[in-house]
Amino acid sequence: MSPAEAHYHPLLFSMMSLAGLAEMGLTAFLVNAGNTHGTWPSPRYHALLILVLFNATWTVVFSVAYMLWVFDGMKHVLANVASSIFWLAVTAILWGVSAGIFHITRTGGDCPTSAVISRCRQSLTVEALAWTEFAIAVVALLLTCVWTGTGLDWGRRGVHDSRRMV
Repeated sequence: MSPAEAHYHPLLFSMMSLAGLAEMGLTAFLVNAGNTHGTWPSPRYHALLILVLFNATWTVVFSVAYMLWVFDGMKHVLANVASSIFWLAVTAILWGVSAGIFHITRTGGDCPTSAVISRCRQSLTVEALAWTEFAIAVVALLLTCVWTGTGLDWGRRGVHDSRRMV
């Protein structure tokens, strides 16, 4: 890979994976604690936590897969720009919708009177991580579209198809 190629992809996909892992851990904890103690503010909140848990799992599985495909030399059929753009678009939509609805559904505001470790602050962290995942997915999607839209191969003059950096 030449220095001019898109080195941001492994970085952005690593950031997506790490934020997704944090989101997955916190959301799984909240779902388990809510199921154990029956302390759901509303059924909608419970359903949204499960949606966010699904989004986090989706993000971690596919972002790690894309990174592995890149490091393996892009030999897999899904290791191309088209599938990356599709996956990033779907992921950005999932995170944007779930973060937006979670913002409306979550109660407690900024948790000014809550303890440092409380359900209110944990819920606020879930929302913040969801917005972070959304932002990373949108940035990666935009950079990928700009990078592919330039038509530059940057060191891969002989390859003029979709076998570029994911």
